[in-house]
Amino acid sequence: MTTIYLDNNATTQVASEVLEAMLPYFYELYGNPSSMHFFGGQVGRKIRQAREQVAALINAEPDEIIFTSCGTESDNTAIRSALATNLGKRHIVISRVEHPAIHALGAHLVKEGYRVTELPVDSDGRINLDQFARSLTSETAIASLMWANNETGVIFPVEEAAAIARNKGVLFHTDAVQAVGKIPIDMKKNAIDMLALSGHKLHAPKGVGALYVRRGTRFSPFLIGGHQEKGRRGGTENTASLIGLGVACELAARNMEKENTHVKYLRDKLENALLTRIPNSRVNGDRVNRLPNTSNISFEFVEGEAILLMINELGICASSGSACTSGSLQPSHVLRAMGVSFTFAHGSIRLSLSVYNTEQEIDFVIEKFPVIIERLRGLSPYWGVGDAVCATMET
Repeated sequence: MTTIYLDNNATTQVASEVLEAMLPYFYELYGNPSSMHFFGGQVGRKIRQAREQVAALINAEPDEIIFTSCGTESDNTAIRSALATNLGKRHIVISRVEHPAIHALGAHLVKEGYRVTELPVDSDGRINLDQFARSLTSETAIASLMWANNETGVIFPVEEAAAIARNKGVLFHTDAVQAVGKIPIDMKKNAIDMLALSGHKLHAPKGVGALYVRRGTRFSPFLIGGHQEKGRRGGTENTASLIGLGVACELAARNMEKENTHVKYLRDKLENALLTRIPNSRVNGDRVNRLPNTSNISFEFVEGEAILLMINELGICASSGSACTSGSLQPSHVLRAMGVSFTFAHGSIRLSLSVYNTEQEIDFVIEKFPVIIERLRGLSPYWGVGDAVCATMET
């Protein structure tokens, strides 16, 4: 059975060029990059090159890049650093639709006595900048807003938000894990103080990421140990993966135009066909200001988990916007924050493409999806029962 992978916001395949660059550092060039001898020194030079490649993708300076294990570590490091360097400030501002790396950390910090403001979003998943500005006070240590939402692809105006934060003397961080490599980012043209990215979202391996820290930003390390990363992140470098991340960033810069033309074309073709052929379906989130690869679609009166199980039998991989796969009957916190109705939220599916998807794959999905939804609705006791039952379900 052929696999049609439409879950690239969850993780991406490692690019062949990335794998090829990594392989020698597992068995031939295995020296410790911190060693003084030539065998380790040549590895250290490759890590410096990788740092330059990562910096180039977001137009930053190499010394502003700190290598980490993942986006979650980068996010946690940024928030914890801001709190550690602003000990008198115990307020944080985030949005209600952040990734758990920020959202769950905020809940944890509340237990530690910090105050966390969660900004709402509108029905299209957009944030209000005036409300953001009003939320910042003299007690705010840091504000953190994601650049692009992992479920809907909706892009936040983080550059404008960062400018507002700077004018108020507040540090600004963005979780740009989904945005890096898909849309242009220029750190020399914005006021963002810290930015998180993750390798496995842009065709590098899992277990490697980076945190951008603008020059002059006070910083407190999260991992204490050796001198690695200029003392900003202790621990022996994940050499092969760091080299892979560098190559992946170079490839992402090369593929940026394709991401925003060909991939977007395939996304729109798939989305428009499903909306046309399947009644009672809708797109969740702003359809203009979003990532070019992401579509979050809801099909009323069906369960997202049931859709996933049926398309899985056809080799189609996607994600559900519902948390039912984790044993919860509640839809995702993102869709709840957007006010998506119960009957639609439970039938939400995230389809996320990459430059490796083909039009033939999209045509196959378009052919099969309407049949699956029709079949599931035929099994649903709620399909066609009317608004009264819908209202009862909402309560």
